[in-house]
Amino acid sequence: MIQIPIESMNLMMLNLGYATHHADWNWQKVSSPFIRIFYIEEGEAMLHLPEKDVRLIPEHMYIIPAYTTHSYECHGVFKLYYIHMYEGFKNEMNLHETYELPTEVSAGKDIKQLFEHLTSQYPDARLPGPDPKSYDTSAQTSDYVARYRNMALWEKMELRGAMLMMMSQFIKEAKPRIWTSDERMKRVLRHIHEHISDEIDVKELADVASVTKTYFIRLFKQEFGLSPIQYINRKKVERAQLLLFTTDSSVKEVAYKLGFSDHSYFIRLFRKVAGITPQEYRKLFLQQ
Repeated sequence: MIQIPIESMNLMMLNLGYATHHADWNWQKVSSPFIRIFYIEEGEAMLHLPEKDVRLIPEHMYIIPAYTTHSYECHGVFKLYYIHMYEGFKNEMNLHETYELPTEVSAGKDIKQLFEHLTSQYPDARLPGPDPKSYDTSAQTSDYVARYRNMALWEKMELRGAMLMMMSQFIKEAKPRIWTSDERMKRVLRHIHEHISDEIDVKELADVASVTKTYFIRLFKQEFGLSPIQYINRKKVERAQLLLFTTDSSVKEVAYKLGFSDHSYFIRLFRKVAGITPQEYRKLFLQQ
């Protein structure tokens, strides 16, 4: 299995807590630029993902990757611990892009005790309510981000250790994600992620692959199912979503941080990829 250095797993916590539901965990088409992990204590519910439905059962832990549109369905008493985290800004593939993570893993007493300790240690990190619309807003999230950044070093270390322990349960059963067996395309993907904050030219990528521009475009689409520009734009918009969600940078500043000299073009591109404008993304319930 391929390896990611632990120091590159720059996990940042947004929320954690304990929740009890009474047939009221039924939110539809939830999507956010952060990772959600649940530990189920009591009851059952359904998680609807794009490619499958998953029954959530006690003593198991579940992960929903960032940018994954999903829905919840619950018809009775349902008790769970939750933690929301995001990967800090780094120009490389994230965990979900690097590994095929299992959605569900069995979790023992150690994980439950870890959640119990964290929720008692950090009561202010709990969500304001059960509806994702009540906390999937940039204003609310900026408060969470600021709270984490202002924590003492020992608290950040404790939380990072806890998050790594939780993620390790999924990584243990993960498989390396094979995007391509073509070494030229591997170099290209690496180059795109390393320079996602820059203006990336297709000719530049063709040179990285050591092929002509015309052949490169055909080869890239054959390997990944979309054009190089479409892939780059999608990754830039995902990075923009995280910046809009976790910082107070203006839309124009976000555009410039991602290599766009024309922020009007960036707004049009964002809307084309995400379905809403960057301003709407900050104000409305997050969904792609």
